[in-house]
Amino acid sequence: MQAEQLIITLAERFGLLVGAVFLLLVITPVQRFGFARTSTRNRTLLLTVFFGLFGILGTYTGNSVFQSVANLRAMAVITGGLFGGPVVGIGAGLIAGGHRILFDLNGFSAVPCGMATFLEGLVAGCIAARLGGRAMSWKIAAPLALVGESLHMGLVLLLSRPYGDAVELVKLIAPPMIVINAFGAAIFVELINVFFHSREQRDSLHAQQILDIANLTVSHLRSGLNLDSALQTALIIHGRVQTAAVAITDTRDVLAHVGAGSDHHLSGRSIHTEATREVIRTGQARYIEDQTAIGCDVPDCPNTCAIIIPLTKAGQIVGTLKFYGSKAVPLNNTLFELGKGLGKLFSTQLELEDLRIKENMLAHAEIRRLQAQINPHFLFNSLNTIGSFCRTNAEKARELLLDLSLYMRKNLDSSRGFIPLSEELDQVRSYLAIEQARFGERIAVGWDIDGACAGWPIPPLIIQPLVENSVKHGILSRSDGGTVIINAWLDADRLRICVTDDGSGMDDALVDSLLEKSALTEQGGMDSCRAGIGIRNCASRLEQIYGPECLLEICSRPGQGTRVSFSIPRMPLRVAT
Repeated sequence: MQAEQLIITLAERFGLLVGAVFLLLVITPVQRFGFARTSTRNRTLLLTVFFGLFGILGTYTGNSVFQSVANLRAMAVITGGLFGGPVVGIGAGLIAGGHRILFDLNGFSAVPCGMATFLEGLVAGCIAARLGGRAMSWKIAAPLALVGESLHMGLVLLLSRPYGDAVELVKLIAPPMIVINAFGAAIFVELINVFFHSREQRDSLHAQQILDIANLTVSHLRSGLNLDSALQTALIIHGRVQTAAVAITDTRDVLAHVGAGSDHHLSGRSIHTEATREVIRTGQARYIEDQTAIGCDVPDCPNTCAIIIPLTKAGQIVGTLKFYGSKAVPLNNTLFELGKGLGKLFSTQLELEDLRIKENMLAHAEIRRLQAQINPHFLFNSLNTIGSFCRTNAEKARELLLDLSLYMRKNLDSSRGFIPLSEELDQVRSYLAIEQARFGERIAVGWDIDGACAGWPIPPLIIQPLVENSVKHGILSRSDGGTVIINAWLDADRLRICVTDDGSGMDDALVDSLLEKSALTEQGGMDSCRAGIGIRNCASRLEQIYGPECLLEICSRPGQGTRVSFSIPRMPLRVAT
């Protein structure tokens, strides 16, 4: 009868313990850090303490029996080992088992009880290390607790003295402790599994909601952040997210406000709320639950709480996305996370749209400028040279035709994405082969190319115009010609290109004029005739694609030649279309 009463008591306290575990699992810090999927040192420490403390609590929820304690310690430690692995299992076993030994609760079985708890945590952790996520199953937890508690009873018989008392103790507590701990470990494991499953379902629904909204708003955000795109985006969000109002602003004005408060939060007017201005200043998302903290200057504004998310583009704050709640439609942390997710997606979309616009503009500019570089005189002279070789050296003529074909095709196909450096150099070689055939020994060429940079992605037609400029306006301006040298090498995480000639050179005034932005659109004039638009086009493209830190550098002296160089970082190699 006493054993039956002990089972009932342990079962009741098991229910209380499981309830306490469930409450802790839904507390945000625990579920965010301790029960996150990503393994970190802080997570391991938190799990060790969590299951260790519940092991101690399992000791106190037990019942004093025959100078010992019938307890639920094993189910917490075993679950900890199966969930967190060896470190958590050993740590929780040491905490709960060490507490049992150090405090020597109710007598003579403290040492074997503490040892059994440690061994249960150790074995559970080793099983988790071997099976991974499959270890979190009641089919493993229950037999493990059954065997572990049986070993526990064996250690009590082996180490506790007097032996007669140990036998009487085991007879009394073995059935209830083995049964309840096995059942408890199974329930504890499945409770955590259910928690994770529900959390993953919730996260999946949030992700689906974000993706649906993003899919519907992407066509509107393609035009950037303006009154029309903001209004359509706010209408879509308000129709799918339970909020009192949705608003979108830029850094100064309200672009759209749909829902409660739309009578004074008017589109095109300046921002009313101080909290929004603070988010724009700091770039930090805020969840505001106090109406006065919103800072609306209209006293009877129906919005009592707010979520304000910054929108960024190229690292700069360009506006905010805002959810408003009211007394009838309150906000919560779930909506805060949803808002942050939408804010990131909208920011990414705005950046991608800017890149798309710039890329299209750049592609059109490349086509116009690079096609303008196809000098009809070069084409006619090349054909005449090839024609002369047809009579004297048919094989050479064939090679030159192939070089001319490659050169023309690359010039016309200039709107592609990035190409490997080796492709750009092939075009340079084709151009130089034609020019050397025309001018013979007046043109000498030197190559110094690091083989490691052959695959480095660069914009097309970024080197050839510089070489052409050196040939036409540098070495051919001298009666005896000269040498052009092309260098390419890697310097840390950058590709460095240098085109050097020993031609006529330029004075500082001409060099400065070539790099002036106002000169980049000029098509005529003496300077353009001498230096061509190629070098200006290259300077402009480098700055547009890579930013102001990747400028073209020109070093030239009259009568001493010219050195043109630039360096660029690695960019993803895009497939040409």
